[in-house]
Amino acid sequence: MSSKDEKNLTQVTDKISAMDEPRRSTMQRVHDVIMTAAPALKPRIWYGMPAYAASASAPALITLRNDERINLALTEKAPFRAAGGVDGQLMPAAWYLEDLDDATETRVAEIVRSVVG
Repeated sequence: MSSKDEKNLTQVTDKISAMDEPRRSTMQRVHDVIMTAAPALKPRIWYGMPAYAASASAPALITLRNDERINLALTEKAPFRAAGGVDGQLMPAAWYLEDLDDATETRVAEIVRSVVG
């Protein structure tokens, strides 16, 4: 891991550590799921919140926001495809959560893996 990658990872973990419970624990779990599902992604701060990119200098592909709910979102740089079915041409790009159970953890990992291929 390069020194820039280490610095970025530290900034992300510091940002998560500064959050109040129970959000801190949930955000840490989401971060861990992302890093396990796509270990090649590089954590970084993007617009003040944790994000994950293909490299330290590339635009973020996935962001985490700590607003009224935790928001896992794909940026416009992530590969998108139309959802089809009842969602037609809409492209899923954001998911809100308040906690992380096993099923949600599995779905987050699937979403992350879909971004990195």
